[in-house]
Amino acid sequence: MAKRKLGKLAAVWLLLASVAAGCLPNADGSAGDSANAAATGGETDRAVRIFNFKVEMAEQLSELAKRYESETGVAVEVDTCGGGCDYSAGLKTRFNSGDKPDIFFVAGYSDLELWQEYLEDLSDRPWADDIVELAKPAIVKDGKVYGMPLALEGWGFIYNKELFRKAGIPDVPKTLTQLREAAEKLEAAGIQPFENGYAEWWIIGNHLLNVAFAQQPDPSAFIDAVKSGEETLVGNPTLAEWIDLVDLTVRYGQDNALQTDYNTQVTNFAAGRAAMMQQGVWTQLQLDKLNPNLDIGFLPMPINDDAEAMDKLQIGVANYWVVLRSSRVKKEAKAFLDWLASSEAGRRFMEDAKLIPAVEGVPVAEERLGPLAADLLKALREGRTLPWMWQRYPGYEADTSRMAAQIQAYIGGSIDRKRLVREFQSIWDDWKGA
Repeated sequence: MAKRKLGKLAAVWLLLASVAAGCLPNADGSAGDSANAAATGGETDRAVRIFNFKVEMAEQLSELAKRYESETGVAVEVDTCGGGCDYSAGLKTRFNSGDKPDIFFVAGYSDLELWQEYLEDLSDRPWADDIVELAKPAIVKDGKVYGMPLALEGWGFIYNKELFRKAGIPDVPKTLTQLREAAEKLEAAGIQPFENGYAEWWIIGNHLLNVAFAQQPDPSAFIDAVKSGEETLVGNPTLAEWIDLVDLTVRYGQDNALQTDYNTQVTNFAAGRAAMMQQGVWTQLQLDKLNPNLDIGFLPMPINDDAEAMDKLQIGVANYWVVLRSSRVKKEAKAFLDWLASSEAGRRFMEDAKLIPAVEGVPVAEERLGPLAADLLKALREGRTLPWMWQRYPGYEADTSRMAAQIQAYIGGSIDRKRLVREFQSIWDDWKGA
C-alpha cells in the first residue's frame, strides 16, 4: 500500500473524526501488539472481537454471537459503530491506538487497497468459490480473496404505494419527466413528494452522487480517465443531467432537508409524511418496526428520459467481513465466518437482518426479506442494475464526504451548478498521484 496515499487519507480522516492522526502499525503486528494484547486480555483470551459498521443489524449480530458461543464455546464480542458514526475514521483510530479488531469490514476497491496489507488471505475458505460474481471484483486482488461479502444491497427512491394511489399515479415513473409529473400530482393532492435526508453526507456523497457516475457510458473507464487526467468532470453532460435530479428532489421536498438526518427521514417517511425517500434496502427493518403495514417498493433514480437506461436500481456489496492478519485468534475468526456461511443459525441471521446473501448456498426464504429486497432481486434477475462506483473514487469516503459538502452548499444556495462541478474536479485533482 502506498504510504503517501495513507498519509493523505489520514489528514482527511483527522478532519472527519476530530481525532489525532498517526501512522498505522506495521502490517505484521510488530507495532501495537502490546496494546492489542492488553485489549484482548492476553494470550489466554480467545474471544473474537468484531467491529460492526452496520447499526441496523447490531441486535441480530449480537444474538448470532451468543448463539455461536453456546455452540462452540468461543466468545464473540460485537462492538457497533453507532448511528452517525464514521466507520472508516473509527477503524483507523482503533488501529492507531493498537485496539485492532479481529474481524472488521472493508468496502473493496479503494478501501481494499488501503487495508490490504493488514488482511488475511481467505481464498482457501470453503465459501470463497461460492461468492456471487457481482460481489467478487471489489474484494479479489491478484487472485486472492480478502473478504466475505456481508450481503447484496441496493438503493433508489423508496415509494409509498398507498400515497401514489391516492394521488392517482397508476404507473411507476421511470424517466425524469415522469418523476416530475408524479411529484406534481402528489403535491396537487396535498402529499409531500420527497423526504430528503440531506444532512447526512453518505446519503448525498455515496448514494445520490453515485447515479452521476453509474450512468456514464462506461463508468469504470470514465473514473479511471478522470483519475489520470484524460477526462474531466467539468462539462460532463451526465453530471449536468444528475443535477437536474437533485433540483427536482429539492423543489418537491421538505424545507429543512439539510437539517434532516437519517433517522428523521426514515421516521417521517414511515409516518406517511412523504411519498418518496432516497434510501436503501437496509431501512426495511426500521420501517417494519415503525409501520409494519407500509406498502412500499423501489423506484429508479432517473436523470433523463431514456426509460430503458433509467429503469435500473443500484445494487452491490457495501462491505465485506475481513480478518486481521496479525490477530492472535485469526483461526477462531475464520471459523466464525465459515460457520456464518454454512449454519442454520447463519441463515436465520440473514433472514432476521433482512440481508440478501451474496454467497451461493446460503438459502433464505425470500418472502421473509421484505418488499424492498424483492424489488432488488427482481431487478437483479432482469439485469436492470447500475454499479456502485463510489467505492472506486480516489480516497474512497474521504473523497465522497468532501463532495457531499459541496452538494450541501449547492442545495443551500451558496454555490451554483457550474461551481459545484468545478469543486468536484478540484477534489479529484487533489488525489492525483496519491
